[in-house]
Amino acid sequence: MTPSDRRLLRHLITAVVIKIVVLTGLWWMFIRDARVPVDTDRIGQHLGGVTSSQGASK
Repeated sequence: MTPSDRRLLRHLITAVVIKIVVLTGLWWMFIRDARVPVDTDRIGQHLGGVTSSQGASK
């Protein structure tokens, strides 16, 4: 490995680490506390299945 190859490798590793830190920070600030409410009746209608309000027969 030549010195220029080592320098390039060091720069690439540094860039990847910085990107991971930035993405983790953005996730922590904006996405971590996001919650999605789930409505089982609406999901059942969307998927074409039987919903809990209609009752399921077995």
